Amino acid sequence: MAAELCPSSLNTSLPGGPEANVTASNKKSFIQVSEPESLPTPSDPQPSANSTGRPSSWQTAHPTLRERNALMFNSEHMADVLFIVGLPGESQRVPAHKYVLAVGSSVFGAMFYGDLAEGELEIHIPDVEPAAFLIMLKYMYSDEIELEADTVLATLYAAKKYIVPALAKACVTFLETSLEAKNACVLLSQSRLFEEPELTRRCWEVIDAQAELALRSEGFREIDRPTLEIILRRETLNAREALVFEATLDWAAAECGRRGLAATAQNRRAVLGQALYSVRVPAMTLEEFADGPAQSDVLTLEETHDVFLWFTAAKKPQLEFPLGRRAGLSPQRCHRFQSSAYRSNQWRYRGRCDSIQFAVDKRIFVAGLGLYGSSGGKAEYSVKIELKRQGTTLAQNLTKFLSDGSSSTFSVWFEHPVQVEQDTFYTVSAVLDGNELSYFGQEGVTEVQCGKATFQFQCSSDSTNGTGVQGGQIPELVFFG
Repeated sequence: MAAELCPSSLNTSLPGGPEANVTASNKKSFIQVSEPESLPTPSDPQPSANSTGRPSSWQTAHPTLRERNALMFNSEHMADVLFIVGLPGESQRVPAHKYVLAVGSSVFGAMFYGDLAEGELEIHIPDVEPAAFLIMLKYMYSDEIELEADTVLATLYAAKKYIVPALAKACVTFLETSLEAKNACVLLSQSRLFEEPELTRRCWEVIDAQAELALRSEGFREIDRPTLEIILRRETLNAREALVFEATLDWAAAECGRRGLAATAQNRRAVLGQALYSVRVPAMTLEEFADGPAQSDVLTLEETHDVFLWFTAAKKPQLEFPLGRRAGLSPQRCHRFQSSAYRSNQWRYRGRCDSIQFAVDKRIFVAGLGLYGSSGGKAEYSVKIELKRQGTTLAQNLTKFLSDGSSSTFSVWFEHPVQVEQDTFYTVSAVLDGNELSYFGQEGVTEVQCGKATFQFQCSSDSTNGTGVQGGQIPELVFFG
């Protein structure tokens, strides 16, 4: 029998998940089960005749075994077992055929034909959602998999419970493709419950790189306590500690609501317990601490006093909070030019746009761009950077950077790293204002291997200042992944 999973901890919602599916329409919130076409029985008085004058039947009208089996899905015709699926008051009656289910699942095989088979004709399954159960049965009858954002977790639960590995794999693939910052924490919690290490790894990729977005999401407030503790202990979170503290209090307020408690400072502290000491309060600035934790009333007066002394006194008190900063993530840099130049052909700006298109063969998170600066000594530039996909702006930032007159690249950053999907072309652009004479790249290449990712570059129609694959500005993409 399948290992028991705890249905009470199963969160079947998928915050922010795209309404898409594997093989069917992406606008259904659940499978609509239509009545199967009428199936004549042997007692039908007058079967219709075919062109030979012989009686025809539904079997001959559907020549393949797959078609005939599909007709029997959710049909009472020849059904020999009835499932009552879902919680009392919300349950649904689902007729089925023992042989088909036993062929598709070893759990059903043991249930119906094993040594301990009881032969019950009506089976209650309160811990599986009816829509998910029907998705699983439809796969068993027809090999068709229809997944939706709001039922995929419940379907994965059903596939795991009844050991239907192909359906479980399709669910995990669906979740991986719909993974983003706003649902990564929820999916991390579920991937741990379902023991899916690859999905867990991909969740951590998103949470680490886009930690601030993930921690601010509604999904973060819905996770269970053990997952909260694991996230708070994460060394590679790419987030300011003040934001980690704020998100932790938001989770505590939501947990108070789940327990029927008022979200007072005392109750939030109580539901957090020792998890509070995973927040690295001393890694904040003094100003961040004074504006946040010191005024939250979640810390005791003694803890607040000791942290202030830790920031200001020569003799520092002992603290229960971790003292060191998180290591975070080290950004990688994809450099697309083999050399840089100046003098012979100075690069000028005057408000024109430098732009390039790129695609990458794995999911990454673009954090910013590396740009060339002045070739005539120190200079400050104002720059607007932008990342687009098929004309839609995904991120932009107006910022400044100071160049020192060298041929080094200078990093400019988006507010948050942007998730970039594999094998899709994106456009990055920069409009600079400052010293017109700057370095520029030359001997550009169309393909660059950088760590585990391979980048392809092509010219952009947005480029009005001469930047292309062979030369120009935007020498680097700065990314995590």
